[in-house]
Amino acid sequence: MTGNPQTNSHATGSTSRSATDSAVDSAVDPAVDPGVDPAVDPGAQSALRTAVELGLPTTIADLCALVRIPSVSWAAFDRAQVAASADAVATLVRELDVFESVETVQAGIPGGTELGQPAILASRPARNGRPTVLLYAHHDVQPPGKDEDWESDPFTPTVRGDRLYGRGAADDKAGVMAHVASIRALVAAVGPDFDLGLALFIEGEEEFGSRSFATFLDENREALRGDVIVVADSNNWDINTPAITTALRGNVTLRLTVRTLAHASHSGMFGGAVPDAMLATIRLLATLYHDDGSVAVAGLTSIDVPTPDYSEEQLRAETGLLPGVTPIGHGSILSRIWSQPALTVTGIDAPTVDNASNTLTPTVTVRISTRIAPGQSAVDAAVAIETHLRENAPFGAVLEIDDVDTGEPFLVDTSGWAVTEARSAMTDAWGVPPVDIGVGGSIPFIADLVRVFPAAQILVTGVEDPDSRAHSPNESLHLGVFKRAVLSEAFLLGSLNERTGH
Repeated sequence: MTGNPQTNSHATGSTSRSATDSAVDSAVDPAVDPGVDPAVDPGAQSALRTAVELGLPTTIADLCALVRIPSVSWAAFDRAQVAASADAVATLVRELDVFESVETVQAGIPGGTELGQPAILASRPARNGRPTVLLYAHHDVQPPGKDEDWESDPFTPTVRGDRLYGRGAADDKAGVMAHVASIRALVAAVGPDFDLGLALFIEGEEEFGSRSFATFLDENREALRGDVIVVADSNNWDINTPAITTALRGNVTLRLTVRTLAHASHSGMFGGAVPDAMLATIRLLATLYHDDGSVAVAGLTSIDVPTPDYSEEQLRAETGLLPGVTPIGHGSILSRIWSQPALTVTGIDAPTVDNASNTLTPTVTVRISTRIAPGQSAVDAAVAIETHLRENAPFGAVLEIDDVDTGEPFLVDTSGWAVTEARSAMTDAWGVPPVDIGVGGSIPFIADLVRVFPAAQILVTGVEDPDSRAHSPNESLHLGVFKRAVLSEAFLLGSLNERTGH
């Protein structure tokens, strides 16, 4: 699939410069606010800015090469592609020539003998009292969905206007390249013999629930230890305003199978007397929601936090909500996304319309994805959801609930020095201070990192913007946002390289 050939440019190592340069140059690149003290001294900051600018064409070409690899980590997809993606990332990391060790690592999934998807782990120790920074991103991607829903092939990186389109272009191969590019800039500005300690963890199964992360953490605890942990897998407020994510919802996902019959039967012969699984499933799923569309599962909690102004018009513009379709839920719009639970039926296995016959369906299977508010235990939420389903099964339908995954929500402590450093770096790079935001999505492993490394300070940053459409068809990366995100991280690393007494 391709878009308009007059407006599309396929970004490759040899052709990306003209396409990406024009897009980046057209993006807003504001001057530094003179009222804000730079995160690093002006001379070092100028060197870092120059290094990021000069390295940008190579950075985007490398990103395009990663996007071409369909590294979907879900069980139904080719594991060899995830391995190929890991190899490509490991090569980029080795070429930085700053790490004492670079390994491709697989850990076991708890409860079985299967190994998780390959991750890249690299480290170099701090010297002369400098802190150690752990940089996290993931190289696996979501499934592309239907090709016909994309305006260009999902694994052919394509520039249209000021955006680079492709699965993983934003989530999260751009996060991978933000780390690589910021380290490159640091080396160009101060040389490879810097004092800052670095650890790099590029995961290979974040989109499939980080199932081997607990084992990975146990086996690589010392290599992952850092004073500051930067997770580059979130959003910015808009294309001109950076953000620090301070709240993340947790998640509970499960597979629900509903059975009412031992076998299919003729719908004309027995319809009206025998409940089929489709009827039972529809009735059961409806009980999960109040009339306003909010979640009706007893035991799922919310939190009360202030939210910035965000209008229904902005919601419609950013989500493509059709005219006449109303938003769901209650409270401020951002509270519904950041601090209340949400429940989505993300898939249904049932007879397709093209293959529909006049039969009563004996079995229907659905996948349910629930986002839970910060402050709630994921295990408690899972129990509440299962209890609700079993107590509301209509007509005595037989339920099977399996393939349950949970991830804890998270609230960031913004009082530490690392957040202050990050705010300064973002302000210097973007020309405006960052906004603190919550995110409706989940990054479950952060809670595990906090549990194991309670003294570490967490910074959740990102390269996405409200139009990135992560997980959706036509996922894209705004190239101006990417440039400023790389510059922010380069300024942060430069600042921390000069910091002692942490």
